[in-house]
Order: sequence, then C-alpha cells, then structure tokens
Amino acid sequence: MHLHFDCFSGMSGDMTLGALVDVGLSPQTLRKGLKALPISGYRLKVSKVYRGAIQATKVDVVISQGHDKALSWPQIRRLLSKSAIPASVKRQALSVFERLAQAEGTVHGQDSTTVHFHEVGVIDSLVDVMGTLLGCHELGIETYSASPVNVGSGTIDCTHGALPVPGPAVAELAKGYPIYSKGPAMEMTTPTGMALVTTLAQTFGELPPVIPSAIGYGAGTADPHDWPNVLRVFLALTPTTESFESDQVIQLETNIDDMNPQIYESVMERLFEDGALDVILTPTIMKRSRPGIILTVLAQAEQTEALVQTIFRETTSIGVRRQIIDRVTLARSMKTIRLPQGQVRVKTVQIGNSLKHRPEFQDCQAISKKTGIPVQDVIEAVIRKLS
Repeated sequence: MHLHFDCFSGMSGDMTLGALVDVGLSPQTLRKGLKALPISGYRLKVSKVYRGAIQATKVDVVISQGHDKALSWPQIRRLLSKSAIPASVKRQALSVFERLAQAEGTVHGQDSTTVHFHEVGVIDSLVDVMGTLLGCHELGIETYSASPVNVGSGTIDCTHGALPVPGPAVAELAKGYPIYSKGPAMEMTTPTGMALVTTLAQTFGELPPVIPSAIGYGAGTADPHDWPNVLRVFLALTPTTESFESDQVIQLETNIDDMNPQIYESVMERLFEDGALDVILTPTIMKRSRPGIILTVLAQAEQTEALVQTIFRETTSIGVRRQIIDRVTLARSMKTIRLPQGQVRVKTVQIGNSLKHRPEFQDCQAISKKTGIPVQDVIEAVIRKLS
C-alpha cells in the first residue's frame, strides 16, 4: 500500500493520527498496539468533527496522569528500546525523535543528547507519533509521498516564549524539503508533524499516479473561519508491473560566458568530488550574441550548499539557480565481475522482467590501459561473464 499526505493545511501528530483512523485504521487496533509502549495514564478519544465544510476525524489523547517534567532524547530512546513494538516501527520512531532532537539542538545551540522535549516529551505527543507509525504498520503501508507542506504564518506562544511561524524547529526540519505559507495566520505544521513527514515520505510533489482505495481527513485542533484545518491522506494501491523508482534531486544551474574553456574539466572533476550526481555543459548563445555555457549540476539536497560554494569558487559565476526536480529511475543494483586482468563494476537495471547490464567504463578503460587490450574487448569479456 501507498500513502500520500496532502499537507494543504499543514501537518501535526494528532492530524496524522486522525487521518489514519478516518482512512480505515481501527481505534481498537490502535489502542491494542499502543499497549506495547511502557507508558500509561492516558486514553484515546475518537470523534467526528467539522473543519469548514469537511467532516474529519479528531483523535485526542486525554491525560489522567502524565510526566511532570520534560524528557531528554536519551530518555525517550530508552523508553522506545524497552517497548514491545515491531522492530520496523521502532526504527522509524527512533528516526523521528532523533530528527527532532537534532533540530532542537541546532536551534538552541545544544548537543542533541542534552535536549529536553518541552513540547514533544509529554504523553500525548508520544502517543501521536507512535500511534501514527503503528497505524501505518497495521494498514500495511510500504511507500509514502507528500505534497509541499503548508507551514502557516504569524507567531505562536510556547515554553520558549513567542516565536515566529514556522517555529525554529520546524524551519530546521524543513531544510531540503518544499514548504510554503498560505491561509490564516496560525501555526499549521508542528515539529512533530514535520519530523513525521520528512521521515516517512520518499518523495515530495504532486499526487503521484496511484489507485486510491480510501481517502481520510484528520482534524487539527484549531478551527479557523473559512479554512478547513485538516490533513488529507490518500491510501492507494500502486501498480506492481513497473520497476520504476521515484525520488527528488536538486538542480543547480548557471550561465557562464567569460571563462577560459580549459577550466571546465577541472570544475567538473571538483563538482563530482563534492558529491554531484551529474554535471552537464550545454553550449548556448547569450546576450550580445556571446557564446556561453550552461553549467547544470544534479545533486542530493544535502550536497547542494557545498556544490554552490564550489561553483562560486571555481568559476566566474555570480548567481546560481536552484530548483527541486522529480526524477523517475529504473531499479538498479551494483556488483563486481572479476576478469584475469582486473575487476570491473557492473550496474544492472531492471525493466519489467528483463535485465540490462552496464559495465563501468572507467574500470574497463583502466584494464585497457594496463594491458593494451581494446576497451571494447574488455566490455565484451564482462558481458560474456554475465551470460
């Protein structure tokens, strides 16, 4: 199963939990799953409410006996480690809370191990996170996608005083992910919601091609006028006949018309060393009919800052365009073939039920230079080994 988060009104832990119940998660199954956590003193209240013209499910965690003080990340980690929840859910939960700890630590200038979750460490937030992950597990969800996330605007009051929206922790968690602000001035996305969506979703963008089986709406606590404060989710079947994989990369691009062409080879080498997935040089005609080059770099989000610095340092560029690119790729694997003359890495891609093999050219070229065997003969020897 596939789950798509439609975050047009943001995302929070309780909204996500409500949306899962609305899409078919049994409250009884949820309560049973949460008993595996070593916490008590709460009950779940599930109700139908309206947010604007949309009927949605609201899940409240009613506390009768809670923690008196905030929990640290090591305390939460120990609590999760003691629990009897499924191993896959435990890994996801540890990832969510680790992301939260790192974000809070960065914002407050602390090591993540010393961070105390004033907003997250209480029982209701723990139940929201664990209930969401357990619910996804019970529904058999294997893949996730999400729309860009509406973070809201204005200011909020919390244990740290008045803060701008998005809150600093949300802003930190949003690095490398698409966000925007629209609608009434309020907090629409909480740190818990942002940590959940950035942990679970493999892609961000428009609703991918899916076959919806159910659609659910999870209500937020706020009920602003003329704005449906809900998280919508699509529970869907995904086609199984294709071997496509989807992800997102960052495209960096700049136009250059005043640089010695001999330098481009060095620039490309440096960009690849700094983590570029691909580097492309495209001849073009620029203003005043000057011949120029469009330098295009594809990279993962975490590599982009270093690559931008490399472009500025190694070229004459004074500006770089940056955009998120959706990418569809074939499922692939890598293995090493041993020839008498040396080793060659081979990339194998799958198209439906057929396989295609791509020997790494640089490995074949290295053997050719060492032995004098033509490169094409080396490539053919590798293909024969694979037959």
